[in-house]
Amino acid sequence: MKTLLALNTDLSALPSTEGQAPEWIELIPGGPTITGRDGRTWLFDELAQQLVLAAFTSRAIDMVIDWEHASEVSAPQGEPAPAAGWIDRLEIRANALWGHVAWTPRAGEQVAAREYRFVSPVFDYDDAYRRVLRMVSVGLTNKPNLVLTALNHEQPETHKLAIPQALAALLGLDASASDDQVIAAATQLKTAATARNNEQPPLDKFVPRQDYDQAISRASNAEQALETRKAAEHKAVVDSEIDAALKAGKITPATVDYYRATCSEQAGLDRFREFVKAAPVVGDPSGLGEHKPDGTSTALNTEEKRVVQLMEMTESDFVQGRV
Repeated sequence: MKTLLALNTDLSALPSTEGQAPEWIELIPGGPTITGRDGRTWLFDELAQQLVLAAFTSRAIDMVIDWEHASEVSAPQGEPAPAAGWIDRLEIRANALWGHVAWTPRAGEQVAAREYRFVSPVFDYDDAYRRVLRMVSVGLTNKPNLVLTALNHEQPETHKLAIPQALAALLGLDASASDDQVIAAATQLKTAATARNNEQPPLDKFVPRQDYDQAISRASNAEQALETRKAAEHKAVVDSEIDAALKAGKITPATVDYYRATCSEQAGLDRFREFVKAAPVVGDPSGLGEHKPDGTSTALNTEEKRVVQLMEMTESDFVQGRV
């Protein structure tokens, strides 16, 4: 980023009225490309406009207008740099930057008396695109560089044409369109927008929000009920399979909790069914002789080892479940 000290820049303002300095002055001409009399060029496109306006708003203080850029040249040397005026508002008009000025009495008299006719900006711009980034200050000068309107222009109504011309362009009208044509086009556009806002949405594509929320709630409740029912049905099937295995002597009562846990998912239930089909009888269907004296254990026989292999268990887990 560089700070441009445009000592010979011609940035114009609104013409004076009734022998007074204008309240609005043009600071940067309409872009997107602005060219000085010395050949230098800068970019003042839509992005630059927004950056400049945002930077001015964020500074939260008025921007100074001085004489011959004293704020940038004299002040750093410790010399006086009095203000000629203060800019408190910025606006974009037909892609040009304008500022609202509160002049000091002396500067206002000089501008009204045509002792100073032009203003010169100081702004920051980036090196890569030479896009204007923010305004720094403005100086009164009589050596313009940029081609702009003088402070004391002989056609005081010229500035008022910028906004209608810009509006005509936005509405797709010719720049020479009359005020009545611009108003008629703007009214038509407003009427069309109002009609769109008041248009009722087709009932086959939209539903009231309350009905939508109720439908979503019902769907969520239905899904929850379905999951609950599936879980209950799965538990009933597991209990039935385990009871059948107990009656067949394929498992013992001491291992029921273990097998019920392994059957909590459908895949585990499927493995249990395969195990029961291939497993030998290891329990006592009568329930007799199931209890063993405390402190005793029995080694796994061939059939029990086959069970361990089919159920992907360790022998110790099987023995613990069997006891």
